[in-house]
Amino acid sequence: MEIKTAEFTISAPNVSLCPKDTKPEYAFIGRSNVGKSSLINMLCRNKKLAKTSSTPGKTLLINHFIINREWYLVDLPGYGFAKRSKSELARLDQMIRGYILGREQLVNLFVLIDVRLNPQKIDIEFMEWLGMSGVPFSIVFTKADKLTAAKVHQNVEHYVEVMLETWEEMPPYFVTSSEKGQGRDDVLDYIAQINQSLKE
Repeated sequence: MEIKTAEFTISAPNVSLCPKDTKPEYAFIGRSNVGKSSLINMLCRNKKLAKTSSTPGKTLLINHFIINREWYLVDLPGYGFAKRSKSELARLDQMIRGYILGREQLVNLFVLIDVRLNPQKIDIEFMEWLGMSGVPFSIVFTKADKLTAAKVHQNVEHYVEVMLETWEEMPPYFVTSSEKGQGRDDVLDYIAQINQSLKE
């Protein structure tokens, strides 16, 4: 798939204010500072599309971008370490859960994982919640350029082992680098395949 147009549509504070549209949506989520905005910008080849920041936790709304006027890319707030008050964390949690569980147009959630780190409890538990909730998702390993290819492979294999302790099979996963453009075609082809299956 080639992305010809990528346009910002709306920032919504809750799922009820998301676009009144039936086009399929692909949402991206991950812990703070996992490289989500950089990945979105790399996929769309537009460095200014999603706001990148050295400060974790900048995305505080549900951001919709219309791609090729055919489907939506959705940038969700991160979860985890961003310094927030308890009330704000509760609001963000409610917003994220409300979108993931309540948005019928969501066809796949991409969960971003920093490939440099050991499997984190917060990510594993979040994916287990997705599985129990029946939410289709895939894993996107980010920042592959920060390690050698051998180390990336080793870390991914370790992650697969940990996942398979509780999962019958691995969800689809992709290894990416926003710096090098690695994994771009794989992710976009996966989206194209799903879009095609929805039309059949």
